[in-house]
Amino acid sequence: MTTTAARTPRTTEQAGTTDRATTADRVRRRISARVRILLWLLFVMAVALASVATTTRSFLLRDVDDRVNGLLAQEAGEFANFEERGVDPETGRPFTDPDRLLRVFLERQYADPDEELIGLVARAGGGPRQIIQPRDLPVALPLHRDPGARRRILDSPDASGVLHRPDGEIRWAKVAVARAGGGAPEAAFVVAFHPGREAARVDEVFRVLLAISGVALLLTTGIGWAVAGRILQPVRLVRTAAAQLTEQDLTRRIPVRGHDDIAALAETFNAMLDRLERAFAAQRQFVDDAGHELRTPITIVRGHLELMGDDPAEREETVRLVTDELDRMSRIVEDLLLLARAERPDFVTPEPVQLAELTADVYVKARTLGERDWRLTGTADREVRLDPQRITQAMVQLAQNAVQHTTAGQTIRIGSRAEGDRIELYVADSGPGVRPEDRELVFERFRRGTSRRGARGSGAGLGLSIVKAIAEGHGGRVRLHDTEGGGATFVLTLDRPGTSPAPPASRTAWEARP
Repeated sequence: MTTTAARTPRTTEQAGTTDRATTADRVRRRISARVRILLWLLFVMAVALASVATTTRSFLLRDVDDRVNGLLAQEAGEFANFEERGVDPETGRPFTDPDRLLRVFLERQYADPDEELIGLVARAGGGPRQIIQPRDLPVALPLHRDPGARRRILDSPDASGVLHRPDGEIRWAKVAVARAGGGAPEAAFVVAFHPGREAARVDEVFRVLLAISGVALLLTTGIGWAVAGRILQPVRLVRTAAAQLTEQDLTRRIPVRGHDDIAALAETFNAMLDRLERAFAAQRQFVDDAGHELRTPITIVRGHLELMGDDPAEREETVRLVTDELDRMSRIVEDLLLLARAERPDFVTPEPVQLAELTADVYVKARTLGERDWRLTGTADREVRLDPQRITQAMVQLAQNAVQHTTAGQTIRIGSRAEGDRIELYVADSGPGVRPEDRELVFERFRRGTSRRGARGSGAGLGLSIVKAIAEGHGGRVRLHDTEGGGATFVLTLDRPGTSPAPPASRTAWEARP
């Protein structure tokens, strides 16, 4: 047992080390966005440049083929025309001797450097005799020195073709010289072209294009790496900032440079950090305040239970005090849950509501909260879309707040009004009012104000926070200002809550706005 117990921690530690190593390997295997962008850029550039070079080579080779075919056709056509219309310069008469015809024609031709013009004359009992232009050709084995190639061309039934040899390709065309009176031809004119040098020049251009493409790829690699790094720098900053963020430190921000999408990303990330920082700060404050508010009733309950004696009257009083504190704790928890639900999208469920009826219902319900001089000072006869239960809850909470800060017989006015697409519901009291420095403070959670207002309140300071949450849930706000003649007026303002004006109707004390 001792050995097993000793081995267990090492096994757990080894498992944790293995997990960390696996995570580290996964991180090392991850390819950065900068590399991926560069690889895709190089791939696209390589494909594009290779396509351009290959297409250019194909066009050049086609041009060579067209030029060679045109040259062969031109030379063959010129000989056929000379045979038909030419005359012997010595006799002034048409040619009758094929040998003389070929010699005179070849003497008058100027061949291209890669072109051969040959006359072949049949001989009895041997191979054909050839008539050539005495000149050097830049090829390894000219046609006039290759008897086998000449025989294959002469014996071919075609008028043109391509001869593939180990010493180089030959493109050729021939014109047979007809015997007078018909019969088999006794001579032929052959024009041969050696396209090797033309093809070599095309290949040289292709290699130059490939070399230029390689240099372009190298330049693209360097420029792309620098540009991608500069563009993605805010992304790396976002990643670094996200890795360094903790719940305790949300102050890091990303510097924003430029006006492009990356700058917009940085601005959006900074805005998100601002919201997170505010949310975490509000959460911490909320938890601290809730703990403080709940700690007091718990301490009271524990103290009374610890000091409770055996006397029945004392026990009854202790139970009453403990129950009262527990009820207060229950209300605090319910209010906290309500504020938590206020963050959900289904916190309010709007529906068509007649504002005048809703205002009258709130007035009737509020009259039971205390003996005050309740007055319904205005109703807006308009159909709106809102959550009647939440609005009623907020108005009743404002009425309860007014009751807590007034005495019997003092006036509390409730009403509603509409201006264009905006509606307002208000509760105005004639109590001590709220000092200007406390008007924003009273809407915060667990805050009751620092003077005058709040001295008589017995709640946890969540009521007005709930009212604010309900107003914001409807896309509106809650305002506080002084009541004419003294007191405080709370106004729920809802902008464009799907209002549709009703026919004109009388308004009760509309002009006397609180």
